[in-house]
Amino acid sequence: MRERFSGLRIRKLLCLLFTVGIFCICSAQVVHATRLDVDRGETGDTDTSTTLQDPGEAESPEELGELNIANTATITISNNNGTIAGELRILLTLTMIALLPVIILMMTSFTRIIIVLHFTRAALSTQTVPTNQILIGLSLILTFFIMEPTINEIYNDAIVPYESGLIEQDEALKRGVEPLRKFMYRSTQTEDVKVFMDISRTEWDGETLEDIPTSVLIPAFMISELRAGFSMGFVIYIPFIVIDMVVASTLMSMGMMMLPPTTISMPFKILLFVVADGWNLVIVNLVRSFYLTG
Repeated sequence: MRERFSGLRIRKLLCLLFTVGIFCICSAQVVHATRLDVDRGETGDTDTSTTLQDPGEAESPEELGELNIANTATITISNNNGTIAGELRILLTLTMIALLPVIILMMTSFTRIIIVLHFTRAALSTQTVPTNQILIGLSLILTFFIMEPTINEIYNDAIVPYESGLIEQDEALKRGVEPLRKFMYRSTQTEDVKVFMDISRTEWDGETLEDIPTSVLIPAFMISELRAGFSMGFVIYIPFIVIDMVVASTLMSMGMMMLPPTTISMPFKILLFVVADGWNLVIVNLVRSFYLTG
């Protein structure tokens, strides 16, 4: 143990001697300040001005830019808002991405569309055809088609003026929500709004949109969309239920009780749906239901 400590001391002593030797070998460095021309006034003496030319002597923009280059500061005065910083823009973008699923589900036409498409698939008894991915993708495309006028209004009335600095952030948010409120109000039934207005103990004349809080309008819109989706799904189910009943009665009369009726009725359902161009009827009338309410 003593030998180990003695060896460690020797190594520290050698390192110290090596460092001292480096400082002894290096020559001293002399640092001088930049030599200034006293005749031109480029001196830091308190009795001499650092101004190269007196104010008002410049006759061109080039000469004006050469005056007091080291001491000038440019200040731009504007009545408009500045552009959003990069960090703040990223934060707003991430926030919108996080809230986007909630906005699509609760404030657009997506809910009614996906309900009707799922009812259509269930009525056909095709189980997973079309797949969930196809139904969701189709619902998103139809939602974008229906909401395109609303999205354009939000962009033109809120985003563009805010980016240009014409309006404040509060005004931009208010303008951005207003088109969505108008869309939801067109598809919301009056009795649903009255129910939530009564629950929140808020007065409403039954006609004015401005008196309806957004916290009341969103759940009322969701209830109305669920009701409309299930109503349309029931109408779609009726012809296929008739086919199931006819097939089941035929099998019962033939004594083929062990054969599942859905196995026989599914080809007839698909045939009826294809002959009647069912997807065109369902999707077109589904999209028109939003324009008729407008």
